[in-house]
Amino acid sequence: MQTKIVQSLLSGLFVLLAVLSSPLAAQSEQANTPLIVGVAGDAPFVMQGANNKLEGISLSIWQKIAEEKNWQYQYKQFATVEKALAALQQGDIDLLAGPISITSSRVIDFRFSQPYYQSSLTIASRNENASIWAKIKPFFSIRLLIAVAVFISILAVVGLLFWLVERKHSPEQFPADPKRGIANGMWLAIVTMSTTGYGDMAPVSLKGRIVAGCWMVISLIFATSMIAGIASTLTVSSFSSSTITHVEQFPGKKIATSTGSPAIGFIEEHQGEKVVVSSLTEAMAKLKNKAVDAVVFDRPQLLFYKNKHKAENIHIPSAEYYKQGYGFAFKNDSELINEVNLHLLKLAEDQVIEQIMIDYLGKELF
Repeated sequence: MQTKIVQSLLSGLFVLLAVLSSPLAAQSEQANTPLIVGVAGDAPFVMQGANNKLEGISLSIWQKIAEEKNWQYQYKQFATVEKALAALQQGDIDLLAGPISITSSRVIDFRFSQPYYQSSLTIASRNENASIWAKIKPFFSIRLLIAVAVFISILAVVGLLFWLVERKHSPEQFPADPKRGIANGMWLAIVTMSTTGYGDMAPVSLKGRIVAGCWMVISLIFATSMIAGIASTLTVSSFSSSTITHVEQFPGKKIATSTGSPAIGFIEEHQGEKVVVSSLTEAMAKLKNKAVDAVVFDRPQLLFYKNKHKAENIHIPSAEYYKQGYGFAFKNDSELINEVNLHLLKLAEDQVIEQIMIDYLGKELF
């Protein structure tokens, strides 16, 4: 009887030990299981190094965090950020590293670390001289044609007034024939407006001089504005190029950007014709081949591309749009985010992140 009691106690003890040890075993197994880190994005945040090894700003920061936590991990690369986010949502990866913009639409489905870099959108376009047509095109604009039509109409009205008040007093200058008389009146208006003063025509009646005096005052204002506009058009067209430097030039232009980028909405908002590509390399190839007029992309990637390829014919203006942070992306139920945030703060305080940025971008770009 006592033997059976002892056996029962031992059996119960073994069962209890098995139950207690199972969470520890699971935790141990989880600790030894490497994290699957999704990787997506463009240089210099994600790039192929020596022996096709993945490196870049984002991965260097992640490696510092993983070393501190003694986390084992392995990379899984994706062609686009959108594909990587889809894999994260499905649970195929544990987190996503790269230049991942923290946007309001993405925060609905994912959690993000605090931003480790503040980025923005900017424009890249070809820096080249305009064609002959591009230089003379401003002279065929609707606004200029309307201005010329208005000017000729005003001259016709002034010429008619000169003819009406002067035809009886000076028939040799303003003959009874309306066509010749009004044409001579328009000529007098032009000569008066330009202050040329040939002396071949002049009003002789009081009414004619009143008309001439009023026209002098009006033409001082009107002619000055019109001549300044024409001069401005000449100056702009002489220095004109196909370079796009601001968003007001977007309407009617083909603008390339990448799939899922916030730049898509930015281009649509400013009435550009968007051309969606899979990568910055593809976008810049289209710009080089004149398949698009400009590229809208994250500013650091564009600056890095221009610097790396010595692309002097690429113009990147100083204007920045849609400022946003880059962070690591996690599933909504991830337990990693607090640890990652803690170590990101430490890396920032120790200026480790700043040094990584300088190593890749250089002080002149960072």
